[in-house]
Amino acid sequence: MVASIPYNPWINCCTPNPRAQLRLFCFPYAGGNAAIFRDWHRELPSTLEVCPVELPGRSSRMREPLPRDMPSLIEALGEGLRPYVDRPYVLFGHSFGALVAFEFARYCRDRYDRQPHCLLVSGRQAPHFPDPSPIHALPEEEFIQELKRLNGTPQEILENSDMMQLLVPILRGDLEIDETYEIKAEPPLEIPIAAFGGDRDPEASKIQLQAWSQHGKNDFSLQMFPGDHFFINTERSLLLQALSQKLRNVGKTE
Repeated sequence: MVASIPYNPWINCCTPNPRAQLRLFCFPYAGGNAAIFRDWHRELPSTLEVCPVELPGRSSRMREPLPRDMPSLIEALGEGLRPYVDRPYVLFGHSFGALVAFEFARYCRDRYDRQPHCLLVSGRQAPHFPDPSPIHALPEEEFIQELKRLNGTPQEILENSDMMQLLVPILRGDLEIDETYEIKAEPPLEIPIAAFGGDRDPEASKIQLQAWSQHGKNDFSLQMFPGDHFFINTERSLLLQALSQKLRNVGKTE
């Protein structure tokens, strides 16, 4: 049985589940925060404790500096989550969050006694693909047009200048880390990897998602859903059903 998580700035919107056998750490997409995963526990097995990860510079951590680069973010994550990987756990990330989850899985392999049981990645091409069309440095008007194209920012936020003034620096910062990322040569992970994608996602094709198989020695699976880059929102119930099937028996033997 997994003990409930005490307060930690890295974990937000966590609904304690003392009966859980497995922790599911969830990493948000660029510009996102832990609230994306607030209600996921309602549609996932009672054997899970959903632990949404709150990155610095947003939401409850708005006063903290934004992450500067991937290495420093992963080091900070490693220290922040160290007390909570003492029990079985898995990692899920969407888009930018998938890349963070991947690098954190590598960190866990090298620095913790306990690796995640599996890595779940969604809506991002495999990490060895360079970004073909970076947008983080675009002028403001072009940048906002790209946000509209991706269809992940609600119209009411796009039309609210005060909210956009807060959101745009967070988005640019996350996207800069994502779009300038260069993978370091390391051995493949020795845990299962499962990838998920939208069949109309211009950011991550089926071929690019399938290439995640190169980064693990264990089982790999790919599942596609109807939708664009933000199928994680529009097809949430289908995605959570798939995650439930993947995770129902994970960690029960420990």
